[in-house]
Amino acid sequence: MRAVVVDRLLEPRDLRASDTAEPELFPGGLAVDVKAAGCNFFDILMVQGRYQVKPPLPFTPGAEVAGIVSAIGAEVDGFRVGDRVLGTVPFGAFAEQVVVPARSAWRMPDGMSFDEGAAFPIVYPTSYAALVLRANLRPDETLLVHAAAGGVGLAAVQIGKALGARVLATAGGAEKLAIAREAGADVCIDYRADDWPQQVKAATHGRGADVIYDPVGGDILDQSLKCIAWSGRLLVIGFAGGDIPAIKANRILLKNIAVVGLHWGAYATHEPARVPEVFSALFEMYASGSIRPTIGARYPLERVAQALEALGSRRTHGKVVLVP
Repeated sequence: MRAVVVDRLLEPRDLRASDTAEPELFPGGLAVDVKAAGCNFFDILMVQGRYQVKPPLPFTPGAEVAGIVSAIGAEVDGFRVGDRVLGTVPFGAFAEQVVVPARSAWRMPDGMSFDEGAAFPIVYPTSYAALVLRANLRPDETLLVHAAAGGVGLAAVQIGKALGARVLATAGGAEKLAIAREAGADVCIDYRADDWPQQVKAATHGRGADVIYDPVGGDILDQSLKCIAWSGRLLVIGFAGGDIPAIKANRILLKNIAVVGLHWGAYATHEPARVPEVFSALFEMYASGSIRPTIGARYPLERVAQALEALGSRRTHGKVVLVP
């Protein structure tokens, strides 16, 4: 089969697809013929050796997958050969076939395309768990979403609207702001403007945002403290900007705010019952039309280098998917 094999730490531009052996089916696993694989910022960090998860070499990157079950391992119930599934793997999705743990696989909802399926199983649960489980976002509140034209950002905008919140979105440039607006954002602000925190205050009549969703970090997080409401919740989702910021504790105290982290992947270990709960809620939202993955770019597997370079340079919006 064809797969992206990393045999040494390298830059995304050096990635290539090559011939390799098919993965071995293990008990509790589903062999899945890959129809689409989602790309994430952490894939870039992983091939560079800069991510907290460091697979032994050689390995195949990619954590989000959608495809068709071709074989079922021992100790698996509830799936059949031919099922259309989406799921997650620690790594291995950038290939023509992957073995997905059955506990991490879900039947795709009716009407969902494989591209949408590959764009779903990380960014949507991440945003839902952040907004619902961690921030307890309420219908009468204002949500500010940073990097709102990216994968997790668009998911947060859509889920925030589905939950009944008023959504403010930041992004860089008119094109990305238009994408956030199309996803449902009520107010769109270019965060390249020096006064964007003041624009947030103005859009909330001086109060600030009740919940701020930040997958960027760096200076964005620091500036967010200027436009968060009294008793607001600042969600730390990631550090796509590259810099991990420090927060002065007196600022947390003076505005009575909570700084709340979200590590979605750890729920499978610490609160596994939450995982099916979150997917069930998301599939209901999808069925109602409240959420819909946005595919910003689609690349063949052979162009994995271009796909990850485009993602890393922020030239894309929504999700980037690879198609074997």
